[in-house]
Amino acid sequence: MDSSDAAAWAVLHPDLMMHSYLQPLVAQACKRRTAEYEQLRTAEQIATYQESRHRFFVENLGGFPERTPLNPTVVGEIKRDGYRIEKILFESQPQHYVTAAMYLPQAVGQHPCVLVPCGHAQNGKAGVLYQRVCTLLARNGLAAFCYDPIGQGERSQLLDSAGKAKYGCTQEHTILGMGSILLGINTARYRIFDGMRALDYVVSRPDVDPTRIGCTGNSGGGTLTSYLMALDPRIACAAPSCYLTSFERLLMTHGPGDAEQEIYRQLAFGMDHADYVIMRAPKPTLMCTATHDFFDIGGAWDTFRQAKRIYARLGFPERMDLVETDASHGFSATLRVAAVRWMRRWLLGIDDAVTEPDLPVLSDEDLQCTPRGQVMLMDGARSSFQINLDRESSLRAQRQALWQSTPRKEALGRVREIAGVRALDALPKCGSQRMGAIERGGYRLERWLLTPEEGIALSASAYVPPQPDQEAYLYLNGEGQEADAGRGGAVEKLVSEGHVVLAVDLRGLGETVRSNQVHNNYFVAYLLGKSYIGMRVEDILSCAQFLAGYVDAAAPCRVHLVGIGEFGLPALHAAALEPQLFASVTLRRTLASWTSLLRIPDDCWAKLVNTMHGALQTYDLPDLVGLLPPGKLVIEEPVDAAGRICAEPGSADEE
Repeated sequence: MDSSDAAAWAVLHPDLMMHSYLQPLVAQACKRRTAEYEQLRTAEQIATYQESRHRFFVENLGGFPERTPLNPTVVGEIKRDGYRIEKILFESQPQHYVTAAMYLPQAVGQHPCVLVPCGHAQNGKAGVLYQRVCTLLARNGLAAFCYDPIGQGERSQLLDSAGKAKYGCTQEHTILGMGSILLGINTARYRIFDGMRALDYVVSRPDVDPTRIGCTGNSGGGTLTSYLMALDPRIACAAPSCYLTSFERLLMTHGPGDAEQEIYRQLAFGMDHADYVIMRAPKPTLMCTATHDFFDIGGAWDTFRQAKRIYARLGFPERMDLVETDASHGFSATLRVAAVRWMRRWLLGIDDAVTEPDLPVLSDEDLQCTPRGQVMLMDGARSSFQINLDRESSLRAQRQALWQSTPRKEALGRVREIAGVRALDALPKCGSQRMGAIERGGYRLERWLLTPEEGIALSASAYVPPQPDQEAYLYLNGEGQEADAGRGGAVEKLVSEGHVVLAVDLRGLGETVRSNQVHNNYFVAYLLGKSYIGMRVEDILSCAQFLAGYVDAAAPCRVHLVGIGEFGLPALHAAALEPQLFASVTLRRTLASWTSLLRIPDDCWAKLVNTMHGALQTYDLPDLVGLLPPGKLVIEEPVDAAGRICAEPGSADEE
């Protein structure tokens, strides 16, 4: 297939274009990581590898907050046959409340304790599968501590007017992720830190042996178990369930999950699922897997083999194992029993064949820790969204100081680095293929495929008047190139004035992707360290150069840039980074500031592509607006995160 055929294929199969563009980059990153892994031979090399992954992981989570007083309270107790349950409330950060249940064996004395982070069950610690595994642990000599992650159980961070969860848990996690990404942190930071603080509480108890700590969880809890076991050395024994696979298989099959399951630049750096296990080697680790899981079983076995080889090289192959059940995704009885047997083997020194009887299950209300069923209904409670806003407030002074004291060229260099935009002379020449033309009421409409780089084909429409002047318009509407192209619309008005208008669907919208793929492609790019804004900026720069020579390459015309809606942010970045390319810039119905996304948390799918990791550490959108000369930039109807018209970026009302 030659380049023109490939471009045509991309438009005929638009849903696959970004996937097909990103997957080879994933494969290349995985290949580089495998080559590095294969060099690990000695204990010293393995230790260096472990330390580098640990450092990268913590840095790209955004570090962790200060450890403040937990202020734990036992708010209730339930006595059961052979064990009892304490209902506990503590603060992982000041007034950031965590609800939990401590399952304790009937015997008196110090017990090993297993931390049980919940998977993505809306009722969190009250989920049947988590109750069952905790009960099985407690009836077999191990304490179990099960807590509600944010967005689940009693810890929904966004409530409706009735005091109920406004969103499902994974949706809330990704809404939180949108603001967190801008701040240079991750939803996982909250979830991991809650787990670490849960361990702080557990090891402080006189009835728990702090040297015998385990961790097991399923699905989203398997993610948390994998993260915690890699980062917290107190976890002596771990059994993550229905999560670990390999990134290459995951992204070829199920695709990425919600915001906490992707760490920025993870693939680009070379940290795969196997590295969560390798980072803790040679501590005992059991992978609990399911044959028909959407977390690919082939990838799981590949991860197990990689980890097992490292454990063997360290002299402890018996400490790494895998159990597979012929079932679908879930903490099935087979996997629960396997996890409990594993904990008894390594934390109690007992290797026996525990089985699971028919265990009783409590209601959500029975395990409720807060007076009204939600932590955010407690006086003074602080949500993760409020904590993010506090972080943004502290970064604001840092940004102001940067833009006041840093030379413009250096500050723009930081913007370019964050966005991942190459210098203009490093961009490939924009390829073009004319697909047809029609005469249309006094002008010619030409259809084009533009290829700003290999693997990317952009659908474009050129509106050409009979006698074009030297003023051309690059017209980018986030609702698609046809949005303003109707009779008597904005595009026809420009054409009637003698201007060539080139309307383009940038990658990731319009004819290039279905809306339900935005989430997946965004996070694959995120894992690779690529931003949609940055990729779209490069599309704009390539299209602008193509348009400049559209009528006469020997006498380039002046290009005016119009960015509407979702395409306004990459248009603003393009103009700020390469102002010489554009005679004027018009932004319409464009987000006024990233900060408003933190102030008005809402359903984020349409806004996610216009976020970049750590951007608010360096600049907000008004900072870019301030770089453009007066008169060059026109802003019409700027909007906040809710889509409401607001003050122009940089005005006093924006604070």
